[in-house]
Amino acid sequence: MTSTPTGTLTARELRLSLSRPGRSFSRSVPTGILHGVSLQVSSGSSMGLVGSSGSGKSTLLRTLLALETPDSGSVTLQDQAIRTGSLKSLRWYRQQVQYVPQDPASSLDPRMTVDQLLREPLVCLGVDGQHTTRICDALSRVELPAAASGKRPSELSGGQNQRVAIARALVVSPMILLADEPVSGLDLPLRNQVLDVLKMLISDQGMGLLFVSHDLDAIAAVCARTAVLADGRIVEEGPTERILDDPQHEATRALNAARLSRGAVPR
Repeated sequence: MTSTPTGTLTARELRLSLSRPGRSFSRSVPTGILHGVSLQVSSGSSMGLVGSSGSGKSTLLRTLLALETPDSGSVTLQDQAIRTGSLKSLRWYRQQVQYVPQDPASSLDPRMTVDQLLREPLVCLGVDGQHTTRICDALSRVELPAAASGKRPSELSGGQNQRVAIARALVVSPMILLADEPVSGLDLPLRNQVLDVLKMLISDQGMGLLFVSHDLDAIAAVCARTAVLADGRIVEEGPTERILDDPQHEATRALNAARLSRGAVPR
């Protein structure tokens, strides 16, 4: 099995607004998008980031992925500053920090087989080693059979495609995964399968995870700590159990109320 590198991804006092020339965000978004956001994810640990629509979750993810330049503040990996740039300049970072999208249908080319989908990032990022071995290893890590490598997304279930999306991120042996609503839209059995895969990656394989969602229950199943984002600010952060049992901020209380209205069992 390919070893997982260790390290820490850190955001410090990120600020980003619409006021700078060239911004193309929807004007329905508040003028200030990020207001001094700080968080940290280390290998072998899990951090949940929860917030309602429009809270700034997607903008924060884009900034962490070096797709958006903050007005101030910094993103670092192992104390090395991360800035937007060319594929060549960011190749090392793309290998260490990988993204798992909300909807695998939007990221998995239906014309490609699973083998081709997993081989593509290896080639694009210039990853050394036996690519076929890496692909088989990545599929095994998400509990998909080697035979899945010859199939196309249309031949797999929604849960299997989500695991393919995770395997596609894993195949380059990243340090940190940034997962954006990775179980949204999945039915309960498939949702639980994907959550189990994420837990295994942290506990057994030492990967770091930032789990972004509006769903406190999904985050509670995986993450030891949770930060609550509202109007571009981290308004509450702490052990996930405490966030569920004793929410302090009104935004957290509203998310918890929505959770209970969906039939979650009070803690």
